[in-house]
Amino acid sequence: MTTETYRQLSLWHDAPSLSWEPRPCLPGSTEVDVAIVGAGYTGLWTAYYLAKADPSLRIAVLEAEVAGFGASGRNGGWCSAIFPATLRKVASSSSPEAARRMQHAMNATVTEIGRVVTAEGIDCDFAPGGYVSVARNEAQWSRARREVQGWRDWGFGEDHMRLLSAEEATAQVGATRVLGGTFTPHCAAVHPAKLVRGLADVVEAAGVKIYERTRVERIEKRRLLTAHGEVRAGVVVRATEGYTSLLPRMHRDIVPMYSLMVATEPLPDEVWDQIGLRSRQTFSDKRHLRIYGQRTVDGRLAFGGRGAPYHFGSRVRPEFDRDARVHAMLRAILADLFPVVRDTTFTHAWGGNLGIPRDWYPTVGYDRESGFAYAGGYVGDGVATANLAGRTLADLVTGQPSDLVDLPWLSRRSPKWEPEPLRWLGVNGGTLVFATADRTEAASGKPSRMASYFWKVLGH
Repeated sequence: MTTETYRQLSLWHDAPSLSWEPRPCLPGSTEVDVAIVGAGYTGLWTAYYLAKADPSLRIAVLEAEVAGFGASGRNGGWCSAIFPATLRKVASSSSPEAARRMQHAMNATVTEIGRVVTAEGIDCDFAPGGYVSVARNEAQWSRARREVQGWRDWGFGEDHMRLLSAEEATAQVGATRVLGGTFTPHCAAVHPAKLVRGLADVVEAAGVKIYERTRVERIEKRRLLTAHGEVRAGVVVRATEGYTSLLPRMHRDIVPMYSLMVATEPLPDEVWDQIGLRSRQTFSDKRHLRIYGQRTVDGRLAFGGRGAPYHFGSRVRPEFDRDARVHAMLRAILADLFPVVRDTTFTHAWGGNLGIPRDWYPTVGYDRESGFAYAGGYVGDGVATANLAGRTLADLVTGQPSDLVDLPWLSRRSPKWEPEPLRWLGVNGGTLVFATADRTEAASGKPSRMASYFWKVLGH
């Protein structure tokens, strides 16, 4: 890829302030203390906290393209405390108290990222405006009330999430047909590509070697194999998320599911007066097939959602980043939410893959005997989760005492996905179920039994 091709990957990559000139590739075989596969958020945060903990460590990050090429540079820009696995699921394999600690750690992570961004001077449009999710039919409104009550049952108060009346919700997000909503302060809007590129610069300045355009073809015990040479290391960290399925023997570990986005031209103040989002809150509604959006610092609406198909055999290809049908659907949803943008020009359309484990439960682990560490499976909620993973991996590798090293997502393994064609049928069947449920709920206002059953099958 050329630097101009990288710039065309998304709205975020197209930022004038960013350079996509690749760093040098691995110059030949070498030996380091820690070798990290993947220069996205997980890999770079791990390198950052390792370098902070022990500046003498020889750390190398190997990236197949350039830092921020994948989901870390293309996502919706939600630095959110959302953890994909429910408290009930987390508690089922640990304890209720452990589940609560996991959520508190996620909440604190949003603050931690804000601290680092400020301390390191990373200009990434970080705005801790919180997250508003509106309910736009009776089924969604029922879910909103149950969601808030569920948090109360677990001991989380209004400082974690509160219920919004129709008036309160509309005052924040001027969408149509709003019956109410929920608000949590534990989320910040961010420019994802500026964050990942800025983090790469900070990590490099701390002495970490970042080798771009160096694809790791095989991970072995304390050794990485590439076309440019091999890297021997005391510790190898796999931080490949949605690209994990491309590695040998790992094609069933993670499903690479595509999420797509669109962005408007900068909108005038009179339009924003109708839409709201004055504090750059992130926003969605309570539908099953998730949507997500933010107001960018230059006054655009950046908006995305699920609905793109899973591709047979866990394939990952550049042509999957764009789907005319899904992008048209996203523009239609946005116009339904905010009719004032119906005639607005959309300047960007893009997408990328994210990693989904079979049980929708992210994992972090380190086997000191083999020197192998790993993290991932964020189900699209990785902006903050990857920071928590990076801090945890750094503490595990250095042996530093920490409250993070006994969190319940440690040293567990998600089951493998089914072989094909069952994987293709199951994943795409689930997408169809949720899309159908959203349509029927919008028409009837009644919660979908089909969707409720499917969520239970997924363990939610």
